[in-house]
Parts: sequence; C-alpha cells; structure tokens
Amino acid sequence: MSTLENSDATETVRPQKRGVPAGLWLRCDGCGATVFRKQVEQNLNVCPECEHHAYVPTAMRIRQSLDPDSFEEWFGDLHSGDPLGFTDRRSYPDRIRSEQKKTGLRDACTVGRGYLRGRPLVFGMTDSAFIMGSMGSVVGEKLTRAIEKATELSLPLVIISGSGGGARMHEGIVSLMQMGKVSAALARYRRARGLFISVLTNPTMGGVAASFASLGDIIIAEPKALIGFAGPRVVRATCGIDLPDGFQTSEFLLAHGFIDRIVARHEMRSELARLIDYGGR
Repeated sequence: MSTLENSDATETVRPQKRGVPAGLWLRCDGCGATVFRKQVEQNLNVCPECEHHAYVPTAMRIRQSLDPDSFEEWFGDLHSGDPLGFTDRRSYPDRIRSEQKKTGLRDACTVGRGYLRGRPLVFGMTDSAFIMGSMGSVVGEKLTRAIEKATELSLPLVIISGSGGGARMHEGIVSLMQMGKVSAALARYRRARGLFISVLTNPTMGGVAASFASLGDIIIAEPKALIGFAGPRVVRATCGIDLPDGFQTSEFLLAHGFIDRIVARHEMRSELARLIDYGGR
C-alpha cells in the first residue's frame, strides 16, 4: 500500500473499489423491482417486469410521439412574470430559474407543429418535472396560441398532459384565469370542426384535469395514471368515507365513462394515427 507524506501528516491512499457504475440500475415505482436502466429506456420508460409507465421528460416524449426531426417548437421565448411578488422559501423568479436549470425547459409546457407517421398536427405537452406541471400564465398562453394556430391551419391537435400541480399559486388569479382562456380557445377550435385528442398521463390533476385535459373530442389515457381534481387523500379527508378500489385511476375512469380508451405507451403512436385518420377532416 502506497503512502503520501506532507508536512502535517501521512495519508494512506486506498485503492478505489471496483463495482457496478452508478446509475446503471433503477428501482421501479410500480413493483419495486430493480431493473436495468437502459432496458427501461429502450422500452419507452415502461418497466419490463410490471409494465408500470414511468415519467417521461419532454424531449423523450417528443421523440416517442412524433416523426424524427419533425417537431418545430412554437412560442419558446415566453417567460413568467411575478404579479404577486410571491415569496415562500425563495422568490418566484428564483424558483423559475432553478426549475429551468434543473429541467432544461423554459416552463412546464411545450407546443409546436410536427408530424406523426406523416400526418401533420399541432402538438403540446405539460411536464410534471417543472413545478409539477402547474398551470401558470406561460402554460395557458402557449396552449391558447397553439390551439389558435391549429384552428387557423385546420390541423388536428394532440395535447399530452402530465400535470400534478393544478393552477400555479405563485401567480394567483392570473393562473386561475388560464383555465377559462384555454377552454374558450378550444370552444372556438371545436366550432371550426377541429379534432382535439387529449392524452392523460400520470399524474393529470387539478386545474389541468378540470379544464383542457377533460375537453378532448377523444380522451385516452396511459394505464394506471392518476387522474382527478383533488388527490385521493384530500377527497378521503373531506368526505370522511372510504374510496372505491382504484379510485381516480385510468381504469376506474374508463369504467365510469370519463375517458374513452386506455392505450399502452408502445401503442400510442399507432393509435393516435388511427384516430387522426378516423376523426380528421
């Protein structure tokens, strides 16, 4: 064993242990199994053991959903104001900058034009990694503008929702009004006979679930996604009753008529293409 000596002390240099590189494996949130990360990523972030549909970041979701190199992002320069001067543990602008650095996104929503198996469409998605995908002024404005462009261009519209945060409290009433603004844009799009396909992923909650996510001409969801307004614990505490098994899951909502179909992630592109062919103009 070698040693290094300095004027103060003698330090022993120990050889590094050889082992499995960090990040090679991950634990499934669905079944708890330890699975090979690369295998999960190749399987579209679906667990090969239990088919749990894990979180998918924006860039990966675009690659999974659209034809290669076909996505043209719109309105990417929009940024949030701070209408309330909101501060909790830190100021709202500091929180936004931290989320941007962490995720590589400007905000929780990305919209644009792309192609899905050769079919042109307007595409949008919300990402739960950015302040839980909450619906602030940027999210509402991007979605509204995207819907208006879909109306203008007579293109089908697909929005994939992954939002567990509802309205963004940091922006107060400015955030809440986005629900009505996006819903009004969808009403105009519908009058123009546009086709809106809403895709719900885990989680789709709060103001997103209570507005545009539930207004699709066709509503489909990934398996076992949590979908609702308030979470199960809040509903249980408010109502003081035991909730049915599987409450607020895709399967429960399909059985009760809230959604039209459950589609596994590896079948999503094909299913969206069929729906566009069937329902588009």
